[in-house]
Amino acid sequence: MTAHAVGIDVGGTKCLGVALDADGSVVGELRIPTPDTPEALVDTLASIAERLGADGAVGVAVPGLVNRDGVLLAAANLHGVKMLPLRDLLEARSGLRVFVDNDNTVACLAEWKLGAGRGVDDLLLVGLGTGIGGGFVSGGALQRGHNGFAGEFGHMIVQPHGIACPCGQQGCWERYASGNALGHHARDAAAAGRLRDVLAAAGSVEDIRGEHITAAALAGDPEALAVIDVFADWVAIGLVNLTNLYDPGMIVISGGLSAESELFLPPIERAFHESMYGGDDRPWPGLAFAELGPLAGGIGAALLTQI
Repeated sequence: MTAHAVGIDVGGTKCLGVALDADGSVVGELRIPTPDTPEALVDTLASIAERLGADGAVGVAVPGLVNRDGVLLAAANLHGVKMLPLRDLLEARSGLRVFVDNDNTVACLAEWKLGAGRGVDDLLLVGLGTGIGGGFVSGGALQRGHNGFAGEFGHMIVQPHGIACPCGQQGCWERYASGNALGHHARDAAAAGRLRDVLAAAGSVEDIRGEHITAAALAGDPEALAVIDVFADWVAIGLVNLTNLYDPGMIVISGGLSAESELFLPPIERAFHESMYGGDDRPWPGLAFAELGPLAGGIGAALLTQI
């Protein structure tokens, strides 16, 4: 079997393995359900690496806090995983060199090297999914912070004493600007007597989800488009804060919204530019949606073996 750079993206329901050739092209994929125990997870990762022909090393992307020693401190979507020395366990099980990092950090690496952020030395990736995560490149180097926890953008406080977050704080950005938050804004609007067509399609206020409001907005429903504008304002608040901190050359937005970039990007850009410190007197970072889609985590994990 030809040896490849192999990366594995560990999710709550599946592990996605990706093999890259020397040019960075995807030449193999493998999906296996995520096991219920840490021991079985390590076995599964070793099996994926072997089946995809890992070339002496494997990269692993995981959701949660990962320190610089490859210890997974916590991962909300993985059963029984806490203080798991994943790097050491997988190296012992597979005989490979193992690199473990946060899933959004490696997605940033993938978009920087092979996606929307190619050639940008100062790059932010913001992942708008169930929550919000991210990663950043500064001065042409992927940054992880002192402990390896950099990029937890979703837990910036944007509304003091705001909506409660499962993390224990109130007013976290991801409670207002994540994919899940889009549904929250829509439910608020429906409860106030708006979005009647969306409510009819969903069946009840409680059942309204982001996909309902997206479909209605794409069909031109003005009340749905107004909800998209509210959502875009919250996204922009976080992006402006991050820009003031990091001064990136580009911000790449990943997550499910990427599939409808023509709907979401214009209002996000508008709100972003309206709120930017310095206004027209300063250059603005470019805003773009991610290019690599659901393979970004696996691709980035594979690239960990090469940097």
